[in-house]
Amino acid sequence: MRSKRLLPGAGFAVLLCLGLLLTFGGHVKARAAGDTSWGFALSNLDRTCKPCDDFYEFAMGGWLKANPIPAEYATWGTFTQLRDTNLTAMRTILDAAVKSNAPAGSNEQKIGAFYASCMDTSAIETAGLKPIEGELAAVNGITDRKSLDAVIAHLQREGSNAVFRFGSGQDIKDSTRIIAIASQGGLGMPDRDYYLRDDAKSKQLREDYEKHIAKMMELAGDPTDKAEAEAKTIMGIETALAKASKTRVELRDPEKNYNLMPISETKSVTPDWSWEGYLKAVGAPPVEQVNIRQPEFFKEMNQELGSVSLNDWKTYLRWHVIHENAPALPEKFVQEDFDFYERKLSGTKEMLPRWKRCALSTDRNLGEALGQVYVEKYFPPAAKARAKEMVNNLIAALRADIPTLSWMGPETKKEALDKLEAFNVKIGYTDKWRDYSKLTIDRGSYDANVRRARTFETARQLSKIGKPVDRTEWGMTPPTVNAYYSGTMNEIVFPAGILQPPFYDPKADDAVNYGGIGAVIGHEISHGFDDQGSKFDGKGNLHEWWTPDDRKNFTERGDCVVNQFNSYEVEPGLHQNGKLVLGESIGDLGGLSIAYAAYERSIEAKRPKDIDGFTPEQRFFLGWEQVWGTNQRAEAARLQTNTDPHPLAHFRGNGPVSNMEAFAKAFGCKKGDPMVREQACKIW
Repeated sequence: MRSKRLLPGAGFAVLLCLGLLLTFGGHVKARAAGDTSWGFALSNLDRTCKPCDDFYEFAMGGWLKANPIPAEYATWGTFTQLRDTNLTAMRTILDAAVKSNAPAGSNEQKIGAFYASCMDTSAIETAGLKPIEGELAAVNGITDRKSLDAVIAHLQREGSNAVFRFGSGQDIKDSTRIIAIASQGGLGMPDRDYYLRDDAKSKQLREDYEKHIAKMMELAGDPTDKAEAEAKTIMGIETALAKASKTRVELRDPEKNYNLMPISETKSVTPDWSWEGYLKAVGAPPVEQVNIRQPEFFKEMNQELGSVSLNDWKTYLRWHVIHENAPALPEKFVQEDFDFYERKLSGTKEMLPRWKRCALSTDRNLGEALGQVYVEKYFPPAAKARAKEMVNNLIAALRADIPTLSWMGPETKKEALDKLEAFNVKIGYTDKWRDYSKLTIDRGSYDANVRRARTFETARQLSKIGKPVDRTEWGMTPPTVNAYYSGTMNEIVFPAGILQPPFYDPKADDAVNYGGIGAVIGHEISHGFDDQGSKFDGKGNLHEWWTPDDRKNFTERGDCVVNQFNSYEVEPGLHQNGKLVLGESIGDLGGLSIAYAAYERSIEAKRPKDIDGFTPEQRFFLGWEQVWGTNQRAEAARLQTNTDPHPLAHFRGNGPVSNMEAFAKAFGCKKGDPMVREQACKIW
């Protein structure tokens, strides 16, 4: 999914994330005006809706009515509001860096120069297409198959998604080492299904995409009739790649996407593609093995490279140069790019202000340089200790729960407890900041800065191949409001940005905190035991540590969750894909259950009093629900449903609680009420 950004980046790590959460910082006030003293605003409520009919609407209906979606957003929720505030904080840092006399080569100089080049729209307009003339000339200079392959590698060194993706990552069967990984790619639309579905909306989007390609080629100087013909050529190549690509559900299975082979054997998959030549051209170190994650895709790629004419491939590559650099080019390219990817795909009405896009781009390309200043300014050390304490409480709750499970045998229980004890916990920010000394950033071309940053990151990732895993590395920048679990690292990670209201507020009621950050922590812990995370052992290796009967029992419980989410209708004819959202939904159900157990343990000695007519248990569930308050445009909901492993906010809010006996008891819900599922799903 393309987010609002100035240039797409290339990522190599595969993380099981909390998802669709956005960034904000520690400067955010604990509660907005009108909020109650215990961390939940009564104005959020819609008391015309009964909690047993639709708890999401009861808890957040008032908020939903009072918070329409601003024109520059496709989705507006508590996360988006906090993200906006965080962008203001980043702007303060960046404005100061722009004005500073920081030493050349320092992090402060680099973030200031990067941001300044992004904000210099006059220079960007004057430059026109000059920043990408070198790439366009390289594409135009293709004369044979050898030069075609070389240009593909050249573009990928700059982080391009042209034809396929290549990078590095942990060997999922030997988590101590980093290997080379080749994956399907090469598409300009968000997912292979957008090229293949026959419904009316998909057909219309394909027409819109083809018109968008033609318009961009025309803006780059091609006559209208030529641009339209080029668009058809590009659609043909991308559709062929899409047909050979795996679905989002198929990509979730680690075993089926693990095809490690010696370089000498890759000819069986791509007989006409020289991996040896490509690896040298892309700047990889000596490589003996590569994980060809989707062999069928690469077989088709090999076929297309041989059967499609050189001129057509040049058209395709020229398109990808323009497309992938468009957000850093003159305004006419930025506007046309926005019109398709944001307006038509997501329903967004207006672009974000330039300064917000530039702040986001700086965080994306120089995240740990900006992050160092961010944590110094906005993340108090005490927050780390508080978060660590709650993580320990949640782990203790699961540790106590596992031995009580009736469906899991003693052998698997022991392995599960061993894995839990091996969890690594990262909080706030890295202990080893990234070294940007070899990355040159100046106040000249913004596009050149972005491409240098992408080239730097590609080289950094490729340099890892053949080396031991660096377990100090983070997959998110400090200001990010998100969290993740990595199966190959067996770690849960909580950046500084998420350790703030509404997730955690030291002034709020403990029940609300456990329903917020407690459930987030529980969610990430649960990912270690979801349908895919459970396939990795405590050392991060793909290894079946379950007995056959216990795996069968677990799968049956997962099937219950699949069926639950399959039943949720997004719009007529479109439902949540239960198999796609299974991991995140297990994370939510397990996480909320663990957090509730931890909270109940914490109040055993002294039960808190009711507040504003709500019991402690009710306040816990209100704390959970308020983090999902979200208004979303129909186009954005459709895009998320089709491409994202995270359910829509309404279903995330209601889905897990409707399975929990504790929720029904807290609000007096009875069998037959919409919020009490006839067949309750239970994992932990």
